[in-house]
Amino acid sequence: MKRQAVFWLTVVLVAAALVASAVLLVDYVRPAPVFCDAGGGCAKVRATALARPFGIPLPAIGLLGMLALGFSALLPGMRARTAQLFLGLIGGVAGAVFLIIQARLGALCPYCAVVDGASFVLAGLSFLRWREDWDPPEKKSVIGGVVVALVVALAVPLAVGFNRRAFAGDLPEPVAEEIRRTGRGKVTVVDFADFECPFCRSTHQELAPLVAARKDKVRLVRKHVPLRMHPHAMDAAKAGCCGESMGKGEEIADALFTVPETELTPEGCEKIAQAHGLDVEQFRKCVNDPATAARIEQDKAAFKQAKGHGLPTIWVDDTKLEGVQERADLEAALDGAIRRL
Repeated sequence: MKRQAVFWLTVVLVAAALVASAVLLVDYVRPAPVFCDAGGGCAKVRATALARPFGIPLPAIGLLGMLALGFSALLPGMRARTAQLFLGLIGGVAGAVFLIIQARLGALCPYCAVVDGASFVLAGLSFLRWREDWDPPEKKSVIGGVVVALVVALAVPLAVGFNRRAFAGDLPEPVAEEIRRTGRGKVTVVDFADFECPFCRSTHQELAPLVAARKDKVRLVRKHVPLRMHPHAMDAAKAGCCGESMGKGEEIADALFTVPETELTPEGCEKIAQAHGLDVEQFRKCVNDPATAARIEQDKAAFKQAKGHGLPTIWVDDTKLEGVQERADLEAALDGAIRRL
């Protein structure tokens, strides 16, 4: 293998290992995982005695070792080659051991596997460099660019991980996904509702003014769960979806929750759309579009995945409110979540 190929492969593997190590470090020190599945292989590995030798998070040790190996690969001379070989062999043995441990646990941590696999290959590359007396490129611009790349590989996942909000591991994935989409600085309200459900209609009258008064701090996501027992629920849900897609989501939703239930017919929904300035022909096309029905099925599936039992079910960040709600309880949940931002 040529000297240049060994050098650049070393750089790529070190960068990949730094990214994975930084991701793991974030999840080890945050109160709840940010990147990894709370019940996946990463969690099983993190629960072992080897995860924190001497109380130090294992990813921190791996990260420091990988940084040292990476920078020794950028230095010329026998000492640098020997240092890289020493670090590479230690990392290679450790990587092989941890891959075996994961196999015995029957739990694959993908980020761990990246670090361990890279470490194993880097051991061979480090030996090859030491045996052939190869040094890195002499151009300072090349070395400087590699240093910047390695720093970025480390800094970006740390910056992202420590700035993303972490929630309890048992938070349902549909809710967690909406929170991730919201980002920092706003509370996420996920409202599973049926426009014909009397409890949903009552709760909406309490929730809507609270959200409106805090619109700069709250993102409301409505997920439609039309119940079969309500004859007009599906028509109203389709109207709600089309109101969203046509830029009048909250106005249409408020009207659907407010008009008498007998007016939630296809004709009644079209009157609501027209009253709010929507093109009736475009609205009708949207209502009859299979994609609209598919969206509602996705919302219903999300409700099941979120282990919803009754309507309305409202999530205010990681706080679940189920059934008809009083304004005071909704206000307390919203303001409590805003204080925790």
